[in-house]
Amino acid sequence: MSTHIPLAAFRSRDFRLLWFGNFVSLTGTEMTRAAVSWHILELSGGDPLALGAIGAARLVPLVLLALGSGVLADAVDRRRLMLGAQIAMMLCSLALALTANLGLAALWVIYAVTALAAAANTLGLPARQALIPSLVPREHLAGALSLNIVAWQLATIVGPTIGGLLIERGGVGLVYWVDVVSFTAILVALLLMRPRPLAAEKRDISLQAAIEGLRFVWRTPLIWSTMLLDFLATFFSAATTLLPIYAQSILQVGPQGLGLLYAAPSVGAVIASVICSIWGAGNRQGPLLLWSVAIYGLSTAIFGLSTHFGLSLLMLAINGAADTVSMVVRGNIRNLETPDELRGRMVAVNMLFFAGGPQLGEIEAGVAARLFGTQLSVALGGLACVLMTGVVAAKVPILRNYTDGRRPAPATAPAAAD
Repeated sequence: MSTHIPLAAFRSRDFRLLWFGNFVSLTGTEMTRAAVSWHILELSGGDPLALGAIGAARLVPLVLLALGSGVLADAVDRRRLMLGAQIAMMLCSLALALTANLGLAALWVIYAVTALAAAANTLGLPARQALIPSLVPREHLAGALSLNIVAWQLATIVGPTIGGLLIERGGVGLVYWVDVVSFTAILVALLLMRPRPLAAEKRDISLQAAIEGLRFVWRTPLIWSTMLLDFLATFFSAATTLLPIYAQSILQVGPQGLGLLYAAPSVGAVIASVICSIWGAGNRQGPLLLWSVAIYGLSTAIFGLSTHFGLSLLMLAINGAADTVSMVVRGNIRNLETPDELRGRMVAVNMLFFAGGPQLGEIEAGVAARLFGTQLSVALGGLACVLMTGVVAAKVPILRNYTDGRRPAPATAPAAAD
């Protein structure tokens, strides 16, 4: 058994470039997400429906373009596709900055630009995720995925914090300009990278190519079962949707406590990501995935019933950590089990699962809370997640027996004695 080398993925020059550029750019993007929400709040006079429409502006392009983006990622140079997507997103931030500074901002403008930025991100995301296996050796892939999650989680903490300070000092326009500048980090990184080509065959951009990707996912239990687990977990355990109610009425900790509740999963996620990046995801990755999703559901259930602020924070931190371990293992299994020529389309199908689960989960959480009460609905959702994980474990033996990037070997008859 090979020894895991801590942070071994950083030995790759191209991965270091992509990681740093992506972290800087993501931080700018998270700043803009906070600024857009604040901007819409100001323009709409505090209308919550106007804020909710941001989600629709981001979701619709993803649903419409996801499969096509996967076909593109498998047919063209992924680094160049990422460059084009990042430039388009930078231009969207530039448009927001100019409209804010010139006093031309309007709700429809922000929604339109947000939708265009979401479309560009959707087109570039499969290429970015499919590119990583070409940057690091197979045995370092789990560590690389963990480090990517570290960058993402840190950006979700640092970005809004800096964004809030900048809004207070210079308004939303300043945040948009800083975001424009932040894109230079990822653009320079992509220009300096020299990823090794993995697939020599040129792929068509066609409906048949998209169907081929769907067929591959459907015929590969290890792939669709990890996607199903992702969907079920985010559908049944959408506790964060109801955090304002917990802060105001159940825990009675006010706005400051609400901020801590929102931050707790990210803290747990960062800790788990660092641990995974240093020590790896272990050998028994199938069982680890199933246990992490079960713990995710169980921690949600305990949080749902908790009336103590400290216990609630602990459960949310465990929730974030379990989700991160699950995310690392899912990504590792999917990348290792998918041929490079299909990897972009696999990521695109997965985008529909990880986008659909949280969005539908928010609706489910609201309806269940109305029918059963907030605490009971969250607890039942967490227990349903645990139950569904058990069902998947029972029905997909190849997943529960999956070890260290290898499918379980079939049993063989003992050799005859000489």
